Amino acid sequence: MFGPVVFLILLIIIFAVAIRCICIVPQANQWVVELLGQYHASWDAGLHFKIPIIARVAKKVSLKEQVADFEPQPVITKDNVTMMVDSVVFFEIFDAKLFTYGVERPIAAIENLSATTLRNIIGSMTLDETLTSRDSINGQITEILDTATDKWGIKVSRVEVKNIQPPKSIQESMEKQMKAEREKREAILTAEGKKQSAITLAEGEKEAAILRADAIKEQRIREAAGEAEALLTIQKARAEGIRLINEAVPSKEYLQLEQYKAAIEMANGNATKLIVPSEIASLSGTVAALAETVKQ
Repeated sequence: MFGPVVFLILLIIIFAVAIRCICIVPQANQWVVELLGQYHASWDAGLHFKIPIIARVAKKVSLKEQVADFEPQPVITKDNVTMMVDSVVFFEIFDAKLFTYGVERPIAAIENLSATTLRNIIGSMTLDETLTSRDSINGQITEILDTATDKWGIKVSRVEVKNIQPPKSIQESMEKQMKAEREKREAILTAEGKKQSAITLAEGEKEAAILRADAIKEQRIREAAGEAEALLTIQKARAEGIRLINEAVPSKEYLQLEQYKAAIEMANGNATKLIVPSEIASLSGTVAALAETVKQ
């Protein structure tokens, strides 16, 4: 009577055990399996069957890149300045077996190794070198950690020094120095601006003076050219007059009269006495007589 029931119960138990022995490893994961307490295999992603009772999954390992953000660590520089430095380590596991059996608490081991490496590197540098050499520090730490963690099945892709915090007194000194540098640059820029403004103003005044001088020069040239042209016209007119007189064959009396006019012009009204040659005097008498005749 109980035979079929017992058989059914056994089937259910066997089925439940079989279901529990079926393992599905997700993508980007690797499981470490032990058989009777010893390493048996590393299962990649997919369907696997575990031997009941004697086999067990010792560790489930993610193969994705992981980030470990460590707490700030006190570090002493070469010039005896103590500051707090924290770092971020990017790593991935390439061998689940080495990761499981290589080191106890691997993340803590990476943190301690990172802190020790930071102290060694920064301890050989001054404060100024530390603040300006982050790329160099990152590269050195990455190389050292990557080499040291190979035996743990860990690949360190990069290490970033996230923050370097000097003591408060050093920070205040640096801020004062930066403020002084900014004020210095501001003063230099202001002086350069004033200098450039003065140069521009002087150049403008110089150009204006040159233009004024050129204008005066041009005006004088034009005036001189006008006077020369006027003088030339007068001389031409006089020459033309002389030519006409010569062509007309002037008489002796006419020439004496012209001499008389020239003498009057030479006196210019300023002389009290005028000595006139006898020829011109007789001619003037003749002219006066003629004038009287014309009036009558």
